[in-house]
Amino acid sequence: MSLSCMIIDDEPNAVGLLTVLIKETTTWNLVASCYNALEALSFLKNNTVDFVFLDINMPLLSGMELAELLPQNIKIVFTTAYTEHAAESYNYQTIDYLLKPITLKRFLAAIKKIEFYFQNPNQNIQNDNGNNSDEYFFVKSGKTLSKISLANILYFEGEKEYVRLVTPSEQLLIYKRLKDIECQLKLPFVRVHNSYIVNINQLHKIQDNHLFIADKQIPISDKFRDYFMTLIKERIF
Repeated sequence: MSLSCMIIDDEPNAVGLLTVLIKETTTWNLVASCYNALEALSFLKNNTVDFVFLDINMPLLSGMELAELLPQNIKIVFTTAYTEHAAESYNYQTIDYLLKPITLKRFLAAIKKIEFYFQNPNQNIQNDNGNNSDEYFFVKSGKTLSKISLANILYFEGEKEYVRLVTPSEQLLIYKRLKDIECQLKLPFVRVHNSYIVNINQLHKIQDNHLFIADKQIPISDKFRDYFMTLIKERIF
């Protein structure tokens, strides 16, 4: 698919990696790489792109501050080493949120998401923020393919060589790593522990660094707590 993009990032190594990934895995036209927000704004005065890869922690203006200044027709793929900005990022025209270091596998998943968006331009990007009521996956468990509504999933639990998918009525074993499944999911599914991805629409209580879904008590690890609580704080009275 022919799309134009630019990179806005103050880290040369990050720019170099994205440049290689774009050139080796897509047919997109990388029209510019800018190392701060002012340079990017200057370029965009006389040029346009379909979307930008935008770092968040930059000098002069942060990626979030720059996002407020970008034209609405320019979409954003945020790139950052920090999870805590993910919820805020969807206040803008965001297609995806890539955590550094960006792996090839995650970038390939982003390609699908970006190209799907531009092939379906009337789709609201904000649907990524949790409206999964009509979405489903076919889950391969053994020799069976089971159709599972995303809205019905309570949580995923990693168990060595496989993942346990739990709904109110059944449990299925999937022979994949939890990390691989995480790449295919979006909000309201959130990683809260090395062994758990939960559907935050299904949780009913948070207490003492644990959350409760149905009759399951699930730990929240330090690694994922900040991002998880950022999402939760938006819903606290």
